[in-house]
Amino acid sequence: MKSGLNVSNYLGLEQTVFILINSPYTSPKPTASNLQFGKEKTLSLQVTMESLSWLLLATTITLLIFTLLNFRHGLKNLPPGPRPWPLIGNLNLIGPLPHQSLHKLSQTYGKLMHLKFGSCPVVVASSPDMARQFLRTHDRVFASRPLTAAGKYTTYNNHNITWAPYGDYWTQGRKIYLNELFSSKRLGSSEHIRVHEMRVFLARLRAVSGDAIVLKDHVSRMNLSVMSRIVLGRKYFSESKDEDEIVTLEEFQEMLDELFLLNGVLNVGDWMPWLGFMDLQGYVKRMKDLCKKFNRFHDHVLEEHRGRMKANGEGFVAKDMVDLLLQLADDSNLEVKLDSDGVKGFIQDLIAGGTGTAATTVEWAMSELIKQPDLVKKATEELDRVIGKERWVEEVDFPNLPFVDSILKETMRLHPVAVLLAPHLALEDCQVAGYDIEKGTTVFINSWSIGRDPDVWVDPESFRPERFLGRDIDIKGQHFELLPFGPWA
Repeated sequence: MKSGLNVSNYLGLEQTVFILINSPYTSPKPTASNLQFGKEKTLSLQVTMESLSWLLLATTITLLIFTLLNFRHGLKNLPPGPRPWPLIGNLNLIGPLPHQSLHKLSQTYGKLMHLKFGSCPVVVASSPDMARQFLRTHDRVFASRPLTAAGKYTTYNNHNITWAPYGDYWTQGRKIYLNELFSSKRLGSSEHIRVHEMRVFLARLRAVSGDAIVLKDHVSRMNLSVMSRIVLGRKYFSESKDEDEIVTLEEFQEMLDELFLLNGVLNVGDWMPWLGFMDLQGYVKRMKDLCKKFNRFHDHVLEEHRGRMKANGEGFVAKDMVDLLLQLADDSNLEVKLDSDGVKGFIQDLIAGGTGTAATTVEWAMSELIKQPDLVKKATEELDRVIGKERWVEEVDFPNLPFVDSILKETMRLHPVAVLLAPHLALEDCQVAGYDIEKGTTVFINSWSIGRDPDVWVDPESFRPERFLGRDIDIKGQHFELLPFGPWA
């Protein structure tokens, strides 16, 4: 195996130094005036020789370890991928937009490829078939998450569901989500909140009709209002100077934007742990600062809810999701104790998951529709035909609006909210598509790349909503050609 470092170069350097030290041209005759200088010089040269010997030994050991590691991998039938460099692996190939860098690499190495991020093995799936292998066929093996700085510092040490490692806590959390927080009955009971905030949103847009606006800000405000009322019971942010809350709307939105960003960055310390303490990119410091802000906010919310629970005593009735979580935290029958950090982690998941994702999708959809007025005309005709002009669109109308639905799906295909799904971790050795995937390998599903797979989509770079008409493809993770949120949305 060729290496970028040549051990013989260091041997030649040591021999050269030895010859120079013993050369008559570098050894003046000892005299009384330079005897002490000669002793000091000899000592200095001895130190130099010792330093070079240590350098040679360290270099040899490093090369030997690197060779052995690659020899061990050579015994495995790993997926194809670029040859890694010592220490950094393939991080030199990843640009500021990792999903696009990985997509470009997949054009060379295939829909399933193996890389090294630092010393960590990484596998990237870039097609629906490869995604299905990890998310369904071998879902038990790849059910866990790698430990990251984002999980540690922004989700209360992996106490939410997004970053929680596979185990009893994760299993129990999913049951709480499905059976308690997102049951059909509970979602139906909050429909009036969604209807009210939607009408407030439309009235606000009408008031600024004719002015230039940032659509995402208005959509985010509506979604944040909806999720705050459903999850927290009320809005805990002030929307005007007359309101006195723990945070302003702008501050809370900035916190959520920072949360999304820091959970999607490629933090060098996660892949090269020996550099973690240096925080070279400054991400960990930002994560810790953000954690303090969210902790202050969540403590305020929980204190108010606990006070109401205590005041009502046995007559207390849960009115929102925080009430439900606090009741579960007091439930001695839970298999895994839900502590305060767990409650905060769940709250954060619920608020963040229901705000930025929808706003981003709506913004992308509108940007695409503006470029194709004929699509706006078709959508308007469908709304007039199904809904008419005498009432508002209601949630029960959605199944009867296939073209509007296809616009949203096409937006999510071309502009997925999660361009790279949250990484998975191999809990044991496994074979996928005939290749060996080693225990401890991190797996990325590149949903951005899947949405541009020419084997699945005709003219994948074009915005063509009609491609979804008559096709039974949902966005809930059951169809692997469309994974805007992940496999269990």
